[in-house]
Amino acid sequence: MLIEVCANSLESALNAQEAGADRIELCSELGVGGITPSHGLIEMVKERLDIPIHVLIRPRSGHFNYSEQEFEVMKKDIALCVKMEIDGIVSGILQSDFVLDFERTKELVEASRPLKFTFHRAFDWIPDPWQTMEQFEDLGIAYVLSSGQQTSALKGLNLLTDLNTITKKCVVMAGGGINPENVEKFKNAKLKAIHLSGSSFGNMVNLNNKISMNSMAHLKEGQVAVTNKETIRQIVRGVK
Repeated sequence: MLIEVCANSLESALNAQEAGADRIELCSELGVGGITPSHGLIEMVKERLDIPIHVLIRPRSGHFNYSEQEFEVMKKDIALCVKMEIDGIVSGILQSDFVLDFERTKELVEASRPLKFTFHRAFDWIPDPWQTMEQFEDLGIAYVLSSGQQTSALKGLNLLTDLNTITKKCVVMAGGGINPENVEKFKNAKLKAIHLSGSSFGNMVNLNNKISMNSMAHLKEGQVAVTNKETIRQIVRGVK
């Protein structure tokens, strides 16, 4: 069974390698499901790791229906990873009705060649996972990361197992809430790959009497925060 660790830093990536992981998915900001890591982080992890590295290509948090500008950014990030000879790309795009955006996902897959391509957990919002798996096979997608369309992979294990029986080339990789206590269930289900962060918390500082730097106003999964031109115009007129 392939074990992929979702690593959010150089330290996490090195820990995963030392602990025996088969590969990492490199990303930033696990709290929002991950976004594309910085160029500097990708470069340093590439220099220090011997195991394969897959990089998440997700330009922002929130939903998976991207604007043309966001799509261009994604392709630029993929081009950088191809140039750096990273081993794989993790990405995906949905339409506004949560159906697979076949054409633009196809563009990402083709832009990623010869790297392996994983379609990420946007899959868990797709209304027809069975038909979409067939589309993944047509696209040449190597892996699909999924919790079985449930809040955890353990709860979604039945769907993951069923999808695993029909796929020919696209490997079903279970992800979401996998830990030492339940991992054997995924092995017994004959899944070929699992994905987890294995995170613990450290580097603690005392924030008593400090204002929070987190902004709940920007954590709206069904909407995207964008700078408003009229607001900026008013500010400029007010002070210039």
